[in-house]
Amino acid sequence: VKEQKQKYQEISHRKKRNFIEKLGENSYKNYRSFLSFMSFMGELFANKIHYLTSYKNIRYKEISFEINESAIKAFGIVALTSFLIGLVVAYQSAYQLKLYGANIFIVDMLGISVLRELSPLITAIVIAGRSGSAFTAQIGAMKITQELDAMQTMGFDPYRFLVIPKIIALMITLPILIFISDIMAIIGGMVVANLDLGITTDMFLDRFREAVSIKHFLVGIAKGPFFAFLIASIAIYRGLLVKDDTQSIGFNTTKSVVESIFAVIICDAIFSIAFTNLGI
Repeated sequence: VKEQKQKYQEISHRKKRNFIEKLGENSYKNYRSFLSFMSFMGELFANKIHYLTSYKNIRYKEISFEINESAIKAFGIVALTSFLIGLVVAYQSAYQLKLYGANIFIVDMLGISVLRELSPLITAIVIAGRSGSAFTAQIGAMKITQELDAMQTMGFDPYRFLVIPKIIALMITLPILIFISDIMAIIGGMVVANLDLGITTDMFLDRFREAVSIKHFLVGIAKGPFFAFLIASIAIYRGLLVKDDTQSIGFNTTKSVVESIFAVIICDAIFSIAFTNLGI
């Protein structure tokens, strides 16, 4: 209690900083954080290259466990969320299309937008909130309980046994989850097209095959490994930043989710610009 009171008194007597001082301090903190993350990424790439040079280094058991935790257990929430997104997008679009008598074009709009953008983004955001936060909390808890130090003392490399398997597992599973999301979102849109616009399932599928090219599907799937790498890397990095108190776990878990979603959106924007300029 005395320590908390002393800290409060120090804070209350601290000189109030102006806008320029706060801006400079925050800029310096962000710069230091960026350098720290780049250092982590360098160590990660060095370990990953060494890890993948021999099949004997690959921890299949750990990867299988992480696949189950990050993908199979996330199947339900991804499928339900995607179905509802497809339902809502189709429902909101149906009213406008009916005004112009262009009911059938709901298939074009829904197919392209879902396959290229909505499914990859929604899936990545769900996984960032579910699996990414779990990665941060797990590694943070292991750091507080000194399990990471114990692993290093016994000669077990945390990168080999914890970090790399999580990243590889998520890079494998996220494209699969995006594929599931594509199917469920299209089914959701198909339900609305049938009930609200009178478009039968056969009409919907025929128009889908005509209007939606396979390249739109491949573009969405190709984003999966990149999104997965960003989510897992940021989540693990934030877990390693956890300090020796439980409050730090909550803080870094929140930062992990926010930064992962922001990084995914930036990455998606870069992909969209690049694919558009390439005519893909």
